[in-house]
Amino acid sequence: MKNVLKSRILICMLFILCMCSVLGGCAKKKKDGKIHVVCTTFPVYDWVKNIVGDSKDYEVELLMDNGTDLHSFQPSAEDIVKVGEADVFIYIGGESDEWVGDVLKQAGNKDQIAINLMDVLGDKAKVEELKEGMQEEDEHRDHDHDHDEEEEEYDEHIWLSLKNSKYLCEQIADVLKKKGDSKTIEKNVAAYVEKLEKLDEEFVDMIKNSKNKTVVFGDRFPFRYLVDDYGLDYYAAFAGCSADSEASFETVVFLAKKLEEKKLGFVFVIDKSDKKLANAIIESCSDKNKEVLEIDSMQSTSKKEIDDGASYLGIMEKNLKVLQKGLN
Repeated sequence: MKNVLKSRILICMLFILCMCSVLGGCAKKKKDGKIHVVCTTFPVYDWVKNIVGDSKDYEVELLMDNGTDLHSFQPSAEDIVKVGEADVFIYIGGESDEWVGDVLKQAGNKDQIAINLMDVLGDKAKVEELKEGMQEEDEHRDHDHDHDEEEEEYDEHIWLSLKNSKYLCEQIADVLKKKGDSKTIEKNVAAYVEKLEKLDEEFVDMIKNSKNKTVVFGDRFPFRYLVDDYGLDYYAAFAGCSADSEASFETVVFLAKKLEEKKLGFVFVIDKSDKKLANAIIESCSDKNKEVLEIDSMQSTSKKEIDDGASYLGIMEKNLKVLQKGLN
């Protein structure tokens, strides 16, 4: 609760700073006749870029473009101006986006359409689970409280399901069609959804023909939607939104035992991991002939990576190959 209050105070202070800048002429609302779409995260940005294609009606901007992890992002004064001025603002809507409500309220842009993708997903959104062997966060271990009274926390990594992606792209397209160039949008989203469906089928076929149906993560686990889509089981050190990075001895031993019990030769980590925990798990196994595999969660894709050709479909195709190796 204290963190939420601090965040709100920070947002208010930044908003005042933004307004001073605007009034002082340091920031001006764009008047180029285009529909400005601001997306918080890379996967959503890439979806929208594919949906609008080469239409001249839209300008698409990514807010988190410097490689900052979704879970640690705090908007700058410039970010707040961008969000406030956007014609369409698209965000995930999970716990990491708690700052958004205050920004939108302070901005008071009545003409803006804001799309909360967790709300759009509705009952398809999954409650984050604490699975067997998974380490609880420090705040749960250090404080005595009634777990029944806690608010359910939903897993915000909704883009890591190709099925979700297809549905969300169609919903985003329906909104954008109302703002301009509906024919181009309709054509582009149909073509993009077809690619998503094709890749989804490749995942189904790959997993159907895989020797193993279990993954072990020596890391956070943001892939709940993906494993549920294809009927995989998993074990991990931490939940997807966990801020913990140090695992207990018990957690390391539990995951090492699972590797041996399931006869698995690979430990998975997410992108940009230092792999220390994964290597510690392997060292705890009697058979140390195991490998660490990195799978991309797209939580911190940078502008440089985008400029170098990163795309949602491209990353998911790479994830398919990594997963295929890890399951055989």
